[in-house]
Amino acid sequence: MRTSRKALALVAVLALAGCGNSNDPGAATGDQKSDKSPLAEYMGEGFVSSGGGGMRMAVRAGGGAGSSEEELAKQRKVEDGTAACMKAAGFEYVPVPPESQPKSKFNDAFNLPPDKFAEQYGYGISTIDWSKAGADDDSNPNTKIRNALSPTAQKAYDKALNGPNATANGAIVIAPKEGEGPKNSGKMDLGCRGKAAEEVYGKGEDREAEFKKYDSLFKDIQALAKRIEDDQRVVDATTAWADCLAESGQAGYKKIDEPREKVNQKLNELTGNQQNGNSPGKTVMGPPSFDKVDAAKLAELRKFEIDLAVADQKCRAKVYDEPYKTVQYEQEKEFVEQHKAELEAYRDGMANR
Repeated sequence: MRTSRKALALVAVLALAGCGNSNDPGAATGDQKSDKSPLAEYMGEGFVSSGGGGMRMAVRAGGGAGSSEEELAKQRKVEDGTAACMKAAGFEYVPVPPESQPKSKFNDAFNLPPDKFAEQYGYGISTIDWSKAGADDDSNPNTKIRNALSPTAQKAYDKALNGPNATANGAIVIAPKEGEGPKNSGKMDLGCRGKAAEEVYGKGEDREAEFKKYDSLFKDIQALAKRIEDDQRVVDATTAWADCLAESGQAGYKKIDEPREKVNQKLNELTGNQQNGNSPGKTVMGPPSFDKVDAAKLAELRKFEIDLAVADQKCRAKVYDEPYKTVQYEQEKEFVEQHKAELEAYRDGMANR
């Protein structure tokens, strides 16, 4: 079952609106706590150089500190639009001002130094149930409204709020076979939240078209990432990191992102989730739920993740991080000088979303 780019663009609009769970397990280990690199100054807060030849831009959802008044006003409009739509569907929904959105219950964890985070949470992949990240938020009046409904009414409420393919935590589930969970109608319906977000931020396909004009810049950034990865100093540091991991009992990893990817793979196998539609199983756009996961196997995976992450963090700090950052900053500084006009256009364009 393929998920269209249009559908994914619409999900991105919801992220911009501050709806759903915005946490990125892959970035939970403190990657973003360091000072901004030359390129990050233009690409925004969500820009991360992974240290493994990969760079990603994450849209950080939610309101409160760090959001402009203009952005907060847009998020308020989304909340008001959601409430009006839910009322028309026969449900009560109270608009929640973005300023009053509570901090994640994992906020203290995110502020831990990378080594301390690894000791407690590994990479934050299997050790944190992201689908429950806001489930115990008693300050949200809509949580109380939903909890007061019957199980049948809760399902109807969830469908009206997040669409027919959504679970209670807002994840979008697409099942490839008849009878295996929510059906895919061919059109991504994200319910009242999706409709309200489209009214404020524009349709998903429009957002996708907006980003397409930066395709050339993104390709150049990908090439930059490859140049950093192929720099002999980074190659040597990666070899030293792999040797360090092997000496600590974690052999078999050759690329810097492979340990994290291994944990992700094991979690997907455990939950039955797939990262794409190329193989049997359900595709989940959003955090997987651990509700039906074998507790003993999950505990085993969490131990595996923490042991691996601790060794990974120690070896990165010992032999990898410093040479990688040196090369990264050198290459990015040169890149910024050569692409300053395009980068300024991107920064200004994103600021005027």
